[in-house]
Amino acid sequence: MCYPFSPTMKALIAFLLMGSFAWATPTAQGRRYAVLIMERKAGQLVVTERGPSQWEFSYEYNDRGRGPKTVTVESLDERGMPKSLVTTGVDYYKTVVDEHFDRKDAEVSWKNGAENAHRTIASGSDLFYVSLYGSPQELGLLARALLAEKTHTLPLLPTGEARLEEVGSLTLAKGAVTQYAISGLGLSSTPVWLDAAGNFFAAGNAWTVTIREGFETDASKLFQAQDEAMAKRSAARAQTLSHRPKSAWLIRDVNLFDSRKAQIVPHQSVLIRGNRIEKVGTKISAKEAEVIDGRGKTLLPGLWDMHVHLDDVDGLLNIASGVTSVRDMANDIDKLASMKRAYDTGIAIGPRIMMAGFIDGHGPFAAPTKVFADNEDEARAQVDRYAKLGYEQIKIYSSVKPSLVPVIAKAAHQHGMRVSGHIPAFMKAEDAVKDGYDEIQHVNFLFLNFFDVKDTRGPARFTEVAERGASLDLDSPEVRSFIELLKQHDVTIDPTLGVYEGLFVNRLGVMSPSFAQVADRLPPQLSRSFITGGLPIPEGKDQRYRDSFSQMVKMVGTFYRAGIRVVAGTDGICGLSLQRELELYVQAGIRPAEVLKLATLGAAELMKRGDRLGSIEPGKLADLLLVDGDPTKRIEDIRKPEIVIKDGVRFNVRELNRELNIR
Repeated sequence: MCYPFSPTMKALIAFLLMGSFAWATPTAQGRRYAVLIMERKAGQLVVTERGPSQWEFSYEYNDRGRGPKTVTVESLDERGMPKSLVTTGVDYYKTVVDEHFDRKDAEVSWKNGAENAHRTIASGSDLFYVSLYGSPQELGLLARALLAEKTHTLPLLPTGEARLEEVGSLTLAKGAVTQYAISGLGLSSTPVWLDAAGNFFAAGNAWTVTIREGFETDASKLFQAQDEAMAKRSAARAQTLSHRPKSAWLIRDVNLFDSRKAQIVPHQSVLIRGNRIEKVGTKISAKEAEVIDGRGKTLLPGLWDMHVHLDDVDGLLNIASGVTSVRDMANDIDKLASMKRAYDTGIAIGPRIMMAGFIDGHGPFAAPTKVFADNEDEARAQVDRYAKLGYEQIKIYSSVKPSLVPVIAKAAHQHGMRVSGHIPAFMKAEDAVKDGYDEIQHVNFLFLNFFDVKDTRGPARFTEVAERGASLDLDSPEVRSFIELLKQHDVTIDPTLGVYEGLFVNRLGVMSPSFAQVADRLPPQLSRSFITGGLPIPEGKDQRYRDSFSQMVKMVGTFYRAGIRVVAGTDGICGLSLQRELELYVQAGIRPAEVLKLATLGAAELMKRGDRLGSIEPGKLADLLLVDGDPTKRIEDIRKPEIVIKDGVRFNVRELNRELNIR
């Protein structure tokens, strides 16, 4: 997904979209599984039999100082349905977990930090309870229960329905395993592997996987098989959902957003032939063109999301939201190029990709990546490696040694590449700017420039800003001096405000404001994940955390009005998170039309694509978004896309949403 590095979303929805809460099946006492993050062991799952049809699952992993540590005791009935469940421990952000589920014939109840419910169901009916804190065995349990059903379908508790499909088998050195896909949990199906006896074997992907101990070296074979299966599904979708005209498209009588002037031009028509805009004007006729009625609607250039981490489902998600170009800020170096080729050639549906190469240093808080640099020779070599692969930007992460920042920046600039990233530990943002940064990711690092937080690799980079951000005086001489430094070096900011809304404002049991407007349209188990809260809130600090987020929003507006370039990036759920990000910029005091400009032409120009993308003009590539309403007056109307055109190919948003289980 877009969010493998996102502090907001990783814990909330990884198990729904990526299977990274890779569950296991309890069929043997003391069975052990390894949790791998980008091929490195990060934790374990241990399964222990406690009695007849009762098991204990001990699960933990460490992801840059974060990660869950839970113990689940679960009992099943004779059909493999959960009878009782108790999970205790802490979640990804170390919030206390205490979850209970009980079923006694027709009475079911469940309680956790976000929910407290009781329901009467049909006596004897099969229902599978999905734990909100997804202990890692659950997908395996669900797969076995689905296999036992004639239709391979089961209703879920609290809501929804799961379906199982066999994908194919794979022979490993120590035996055969079978891949299944479970749909109904999230926006795409979730792969799970069972062994020949029907026991859980593995689940996950290259980012995060749980696999039976002793088989860690086989993980790449599983990923390859999953990628091949996904490629087949993506190709079939592209054939069905991509619409091409016999001759041309004519969008007639539409309100056109002029991204250069940041204003609406009414009653315009746009003729598209091939993948280019041929004409724009008030009186355009083309007898052979297929007409799209634009009356009462707004036509915009395709949107840009400048901070994503793409996974397979994200191609559809982006296009369905009108996002036709993205900048991937860190991904699997072996996979991103193939994804880009698939989107560019139309084999799969997805946006144009600008690739940023990710570099971190080794250490206890190292990021999930395959690319590290711990000395000057390695730093230059990794930059050269990315340049040869066609990357146009380098992103520096938190464990890179400060002494290597100017080395990486110089090497990247020699290749014509941009340099950006987190602010490495034991540096300030102003130091990174002086050492060659062209851009800073995440607004929290701007705040940390004014706080004495030396090691920013762990949770302190969030908690210190939550505790102290509200008191930062944005009109102080120190802040004004920092703004001038950014202007002198022409530094851009990529604030990802939505990330911090999730961390600072989300509360247990309350729908996240980031997704409140769309939650009821999303798959129910995904919507449910939006009530799990953000950071643990110390007693008496609730309003303080909210005020610190408000100050973050205010900072973005202050910097923008001072002349600092802002780009719209999300580091969250693709498409849906960008809509919220743009709304937050309006809350920061930026006019909606200016927000739309920075998310279209502004992004295109920054990435040296302004000559072909970012505005609706003859000769430019046909990347367009037709929305019902006028987002220059009500930015919320950006949530109402109807038609998206990317590279001259038309996509009907309703059709894409059906594929994504979005109502």
